[in-house]
Amino acid sequence: MLDISDYSYHLPDSYIAQKPSDPRDHSRLMILNRQDGSIEHKRFYELKNQLTNNDVLVLNQSKVFPARLFGNKPTGGAVELLLTRHIKDTTWETISKPGLNIGQQILFSNGPKAAVVEKDAEHGFLHVTFETDSDSFRTFLYEAGKTPLPPYIASTETEEELRNEYQTVYATQEGSSAAPTAGLHFTNDLIKELQNKGVSIEYVTLHVGPGTFQNLREEQIRDNKLHSEWYEIDPETAISLNKAKENGKRIIAVGTTTTRTLESAASHKNILDTDLLTTDSLSTDLFIHPPYQFKFVDSLVTNFHLPQSSLLMLVSAFTTQPNAPDAFSTFAESLIGSAYQTAIENDYRFFSFGDAMWIR
Repeated sequence: MLDISDYSYHLPDSYIAQKPSDPRDHSRLMILNRQDGSIEHKRFYELKNQLTNNDVLVLNQSKVFPARLFGNKPTGGAVELLLTRHIKDTTWETISKPGLNIGQQILFSNGPKAAVVEKDAEHGFLHVTFETDSDSFRTFLYEAGKTPLPPYIASTETEEELRNEYQTVYATQEGSSAAPTAGLHFTNDLIKELQNKGVSIEYVTLHVGPGTFQNLREEQIRDNKLHSEWYEIDPETAISLNKAKENGKRIIAVGTTTTRTLESAASHKNILDTDLLTTDSLSTDLFIHPPYQFKFVDSLVTNFHLPQSSLLMLVSAFTTQPNAPDAFSTFAESLIGSAYQTAIENDYRFFSFGDAMWIR
């Protein structure tokens, strides 16, 4: 069975980025060659000098919404809700602090009442219904809701600033309770420069859920499944990506969420035995860890991830057999583990607002 202790490393708190780079594309970029282990140190804007018209960048266009709400129990006790997934109308899947039971009410100043209507104790989720119509709830959410920053970021920025900083410049499809952070490094100018060089840019959607915040649970390891997240690849995008794949272009996924989207959708083969994408809107619980054979993604732009996280396991899989020369034993002994140690020694910034890695 998978042992999460194999994916440990020590990171001093001082390496955890509390703010993004300004400008965004001036963050640092480590380029890791997974075939020969070589490392280069660049700035993210220099990515444009590395890519050609044989490359396809795939970005997750999901948009973060102000998913954190603060209210009170009728008795006065404070309640914090993180909205993680829209169920229907004004009912949402949520995580609460403290835990609540079915029937309990939550009160909001200048907002609707809410009540717990369902509880999934095993997975830690509640279904909460807000007693208002959808339009009024959306207005309330954007007035009272807060940007759902990860717990390791203690920001002093205003809410207006955070809504800009914790959002990719190309986000259009609202639904994430965490940002697809590899995309935070892109500016509109950099995207235009890449396109002018002939680099193809395609967009998919995966709404990022609570897995970004939560530790892996025992049943996820046992069942080899993550918490389900909704994704979509529209037909034109799927056709374009499939054509690029068949023509031998390099598919570069920007972020682990884009990677999981493409790998989840790559479910049929053509006559040449190439894995191709389907175009359905689906949910995925795909859990990628060593050894996993990547089917569609050829290269990966990502951030530096938390110890023992599913994201760290994904990049470990990408840099070990059958996708690279070395077999995986432990993170500390692996190529990616060595690269993380190099990043620490060279004062890279880690996690959501941190620096980037391009794994070739």
